[in-house]
Amino acid sequence: MGRTLSDIAAELGLELRGDDLDIAGVNTLEAAGPDEVSFLANPKYVPQLKTTAAGAVICSAEFAGDVERALVSENPYLDFGRCVALFARPQGCMQGIHAQAYVDPLAEVAEGCTVYPFAFIGPRARIGAGTTVFPGCYVGEDCVVGSGCILYPNVVLMAETVLGDDCILHAGVVLGADGFGFAPTPYGIQKIPQIGTVAIGNDVEIGANTTIDRAVLGATSVGDSTKIDNLVQIGHNVQMGEQCLIVAQVGISGSTKVGNNVTIAGQAGIAGHLSIGNGVTLGPKAGVAKSVPDGQILGGNPVVDKGTFLRTMTVMPKLPDMYKRLQQLEKELAALKNEAEK
Repeated sequence: MGRTLSDIAAELGLELRGDDLDIAGVNTLEAAGPDEVSFLANPKYVPQLKTTAAGAVICSAEFAGDVERALVSENPYLDFGRCVALFARPQGCMQGIHAQAYVDPLAEVAEGCTVYPFAFIGPRARIGAGTTVFPGCYVGEDCVVGSGCILYPNVVLMAETVLGDDCILHAGVVLGADGFGFAPTPYGIQKIPQIGTVAIGNDVEIGANTTIDRAVLGATSVGDSTKIDNLVQIGHNVQMGEQCLIVAQVGISGSTKVGNNVTIAGQAGIAGHLSIGNGVTLGPKAGVAKSVPDGQILGGNPVVDKGTFLRTMTVMPKLPDMYKRLQQLEKELAALKNEAEK
């Protein structure tokens, strides 16, 4: 759906510099055409302002004079994201409840929901208004799904899982599978029944093939507005706060508490029964074996403070040469000792 630049400026609350123009979409500076909007957020792309064919660029006031038309923004990346949302088409091709979906007679599906073929909604499950359930989804008995949610294909909500309003679960998400609870005994490995639940807050987005295990007792929980990437594993009884950013392939072991506004970069691993404070940032591949106080920025395996981690990374490539020099110094020291003993 096309829009004019003036309409976009009004909707986003930005200043338009230059004449008006019909806009068909959005694109990068390099690929944008004359009927598309692009953006400049990183100064290293400033040279592309001279060559871009974009009809308009969302940029700071500093660079607005370098293009024919500019939408002036204090945060170009954020406002470009808002602009993209104006042109984004929602996925899906139907409305209503398809005859080939299974909705248990005891389930409650509110007005305005869409349920695709081959979805399963179990007994006593409750689905809020305006929620979309794509093919292959399983919503188990006694689950509660809020309003305005999207469950993309093959999402699984095991029994009694609770999902807040305006959540997005991408393809293959599994909430409420059994936690990894086992006890070695003289008779073999004994399974510990996992009879708790999973409770997800409002405005949470969970990436493809991420898994969040049900609690042994009580609930594994994720707070409002937290965003979780693909291929993340969250163990049983984890308590995660609000507005966290959890990047791909993170693993959080059972019964760990994660505070609010925590960022955990890709492939970080956190041991169980720990406490990660508010505002903590953990770098990529961080290995966390002890609790972390509020506000810490850590990296490495095991984790150390950011400064130590960066200095260590600087020294690391030099270690082979330093080792050779150490061997040479040891030989020279041994020779000196031999001379002194004569």
